[in-house]
Amino acid sequence: MNIEALYILYTKNRTVSTDTRNITPGSLFFSLKGDNFNGNEYAAKALEAGASYAIIDDGLYYKNNRYILVQDTLKTLQELATYHRAQLTIPIIGITGTNGKTTTKELLNAVLSQHYKTYCTIGNLNNHIGVPLTLLSIKPDVEIAIVEMGANHKKEIKGLCAIAQPTHGIITNVGKAHLDGFGGFEGVKEAKGELYDFIKSNKGVIFVDGNNSLLKEMYLCRGIDQAVRYGQNEDNEVSGFILSNDPLLTIEWVSAKERRQLKTNLTGSYNLENILAAVAIGLYFSVSADEIDLGISSYTPGNNRSQIIKTAINTLICDYYNANPSSMRVAIDNLNLVHASKKVLILGDMFELGANSLEEHQQVVNHALSIPVDRRIFIGKEFDALKTDIQAEFYTDIDSAMSGLSDNPIKEAMILIKGSRGMKMEKLVPLL
Repeated sequence: MNIEALYILYTKNRTVSTDTRNITPGSLFFSLKGDNFNGNEYAAKALEAGASYAIIDDGLYYKNNRYILVQDTLKTLQELATYHRAQLTIPIIGITGTNGKTTTKELLNAVLSQHYKTYCTIGNLNNHIGVPLTLLSIKPDVEIAIVEMGANHKKEIKGLCAIAQPTHGIITNVGKAHLDGFGGFEGVKEAKGELYDFIKSNKGVIFVDGNNSLLKEMYLCRGIDQAVRYGQNEDNEVSGFILSNDPLLTIEWVSAKERRQLKTNLTGSYNLENILAAVAIGLYFSVSADEIDLGISSYTPGNNRSQIIKTAINTLICDYYNANPSSMRVAIDNLNLVHASKKVLILGDMFELGANSLEEHQQVVNHALSIPVDRRIFIGKEFDALKTDIQAEFYTDIDSAMSGLSDNPIKEAMILIKGSRGMKMEKLVPLL
């Protein structure tokens, strides 16, 4: 079956699934394969659950005409998404970056949805599977879509752009993450820049932090004509600054026609750039200042990204969805800025740093030592390998840290909890 014929089947329901636990009646089920599973084995179950057709790539599982046999199920999913994208005439904003892309995506959706029917990437569906699923979830009544793109190696963003065909783009920042896959920081820079390359070649528009020297260099050297700048300096189209960070941000933002003060439910001075990006993009798409403020002020972060949790004995800054050297640094800096009589750092190992891992962990330790806090707690094998007589506590894993915190509890403190997702830092919350 060719893509055009498969697309006709898709348009009868406009729902696809890769998980038999999420089948909706009439959907198309794509039998994807992974290192530890073979989706072809679940095709029959998907049909029994209500899927209209199951797309498979192994003839051994073909039983009747409700099974559609293709050469490569993943490639077919991507081709179907690309074909669907070609039918859409709406703006699609592509977003990537080392840090802040999900928060920025959520803020953009909160702002733009005040004025338009929008759709944005759900959760972290931002890879070679997630982006096609996101595109195929865009219904005919959607007016603007926001597609998040993640990467851990070169050419990945290029491939995702080929599928999503963004008309507008934003790179939130470029930092040290997935260094092993990218082959170092220059590889990260090159990979994120693939979004700028696509936007330039298709005469699109980028939104750029005009105070980020690296991003500024990246778009200027490419000769991108259409760029909307935001940042802390007033020579940007949208500028702003923090009025208070205690621990939630109150900011002031300024444009050619507006000067507004805005209370948010976000913590972290590093979120100023994410907020200003949402303001700039909202104004570009003719969203009113009142609508912009309403969208941002009503947004509450979740999923352990800069999330404030007040327990019976402490206030927690839960920022352990993921971690890398650049996000660690700004999170530590933010704790230094927050007003609190007692402060504690709890930091877990950062993953995927390759040969630079110990060096990067040492820099985090050094930075943690540079700010005044009451306790510094480091968890994980990488941090533990750096243990010395410094004023800090080291634990090899999360279980030993839990034991240590039970014996020596923390009370009446502002606590930053940050580490890579695989460290399972959330297990500490009940003790705090």
